[in-house]
Amino acid sequence: MSAIVAPTDCDPPETGPSASSAGLTFGPNHRWKVLCIGVAANAGFSATFSGIPATAVVMRQGYHLGNAELGLALGLLGLGVALSEVPWGVLTDRWGDRRVLLTGLSATAAWLFIMALLVVPTKLAVPGVTLLSASLLVAGLLGGSVNGSSGRAIMGWFGEGERGFAMSIRQTAVPLGGGLGALVLPSLALALGFTAVFSLLAALSAISAFFAWRWLHEPPTQGDARAAAATSGPAPLRNIEVWRISTAIGLLCFPQVAVLTFASVFLHDFAAMGTLVTSASLAVVQTGAMAMRVWSGRFTDHHGNRRPFLRFCSALSAVAFLALWLLAIAAAAQPALMAVLPVMVVLAGISVSAWHGVAYTELATLAGAGHVGTALSLANTLVFVGFCLVPIAIPWLLLVFAWPGVWLAAAICAAIAWPTFLRPA
Repeated sequence: MSAIVAPTDCDPPETGPSASSAGLTFGPNHRWKVLCIGVAANAGFSATFSGIPATAVVMRQGYHLGNAELGLALGLLGLGVALSEVPWGVLTDRWGDRRVLLTGLSATAAWLFIMALLVVPTKLAVPGVTLLSASLLVAGLLGGSVNGSSGRAIMGWFGEGERGFAMSIRQTAVPLGGGLGALVLPSLALALGFTAVFSLLAALSAISAFFAWRWLHEPPTQGDARAAAATSGPAPLRNIEVWRISTAIGLLCFPQVAVLTFASVFLHDFAAMGTLVTSASLAVVQTGAMAMRVWSGRFTDHHGNRRPFLRFCSALSAVAFLALWLLAIAAAAQPALMAVLPVMVVLAGISVSAWHGVAYTELATLAGAGHVGTALSLANTLVFVGFCLVPIAIPWLLLVFAWPGVWLAAAICAAIAWPTFLRPA
């Protein structure tokens, strides 16, 4: 099954079948452009919510923050996304992905540009933690529009035999944007300050909004969205299986968030690694996650084994973080082992980041065509609860249990996710 989308006047002529919707002519290969829009939109926002935490060491110094204040600021970025995901998802199912994606991307770009002007340290003044935290909260509230709307567009344009692969490609945008952010933003913050950081992120959202305006349209099948909703089972918020999968996705993201938000601080403070090593380690995590997500989508499309694959990823992640826990304990006694810590962080980070496209495809298929936006947004709400709680919890875990305790807690979260992915009897 292949869905078809409208070419623009700058596209080369396409051959093959065509259809029309709302006065537009749709060509058979344009669905790949819709996928590219989803990738670009998610990569741009991922560079924000993953790239800003990668600047944690520079942010702590530039804004004069302690670890607890740093965790609060980064946590509120995730809280903003968590609070807005479901409302954006419901709006997506009612208004369509084009309207929601354009609105969210444009507003995000405008807000980040305002931050670049008003919420940056200068020689004259340093913004307080309250202003910084509130600004990141608003950035998260606006950026929550991206996930459900882009996922609904892709599920609408791709058939069952391609959806796992397409959604996994979309999910590579998260490590792609995060990896680029980890590589570029810390050095950019050191060299040019946070004005350049927020300006670059604003430009990425603005470019994505332009391409969404240019190419993203509702596929012909979306005209029957209400009929699909009526036949696709209970609404996601009343569907216990949707809640189960969403909860498992959220749990498995907790250890991933720990890597994304505090791995750079761990490698800097505990292992005495410099900016180059910390940035490169996070970039390798994101690159490896991209490759694994594409492979996992194709693999599960061919074998029809999404649930077993998700359980395997949960178990593998638990083992990887247990190994990181043991290595951190050993390295504290044997400093020569510190050099191995970046490698273990990379392995644990990749293992806990390989499953996203498969999980979101399983969730969207379970919810039904008329409820995709709401279901994906529900899952992402729980994901960004993790982005809120984990950075706030880690400084307190450090006070009580030190760094080994952080990675043990991550292993426990991954282990709890394993039975949640089981199918009900």
